[in-house]
Amino acid sequence: MLRIIFDRHELVRQDVTQVICSVCDTEQPVARVCTNCGVNMGEYFCEVCKFYDDDIDKGQFHCDDCGICRVGGRENFFHCKKCGSCYSVSLRNNHSCVENSMRHHCPICYEFLFDSLKDTSVMKCGHTMHAECYHEMIKRDKYCCPICSRSIIDMSKAWKRMDEEIEETIMPEDLRYKKVWILCNDCNDTTEVFFHIIGQKCRHCQSYNTRMISPPVLPQ
Repeated sequence: MLRIIFDRHELVRQDVTQVICSVCDTEQPVARVCTNCGVNMGEYFCEVCKFYDDDIDKGQFHCDDCGICRVGGRENFFHCKKCGSCYSVSLRNNHSCVENSMRHHCPICYEFLFDSLKDTSVMKCGHTMHAECYHEMIKRDKYCCPICSRSIIDMSKAWKRMDEEIEETIMPEDLRYKKVWILCNDCNDTTEVFFHIIGQKCRHCQSYNTRMISPPVLPQ
């Protein structure tokens, strides 16, 4: 028989003031140990989040700056004030900061990143996404950040191959000396270059991660 529950609701943990012991059914203020029977209600207990858990192998810890409990062991993470989230210690002084970079949805699967339990990758540009989404994107030969279009890996070998292709591919006479303005997605420089069907190379950083734009408007 299907039982339909009509009173489903979101639980705001921080607002919880009373709990009921599952052993002796005593209602009492939130605490780790039951005031009546003395049972330990959770091997991990966070007084701020009102959160209980018996599986301490997850390495739970509370981050005051994030305002939530996280997993993975406090010694393995640090809180980046500018990015507004906890990152692996391997990223300390080793990532580009983007303000509140974790307080948005993964650009691939659209799950909110800040409180996601999945591993997160921080790209060279500082934007973030789930690690599994990042690797899936690389497998599909997508090497640009979905948010800002900057290259996320070293593309120098690919640019060299494009140099060789362009050298071997002669443009038709009517297009050979055509010039276009481009914006580089990697360095944000704008330059005027010769058009080529394979791609336009940034004169500043030598990247082919560029797009054609309208010519700049000169002041009158």
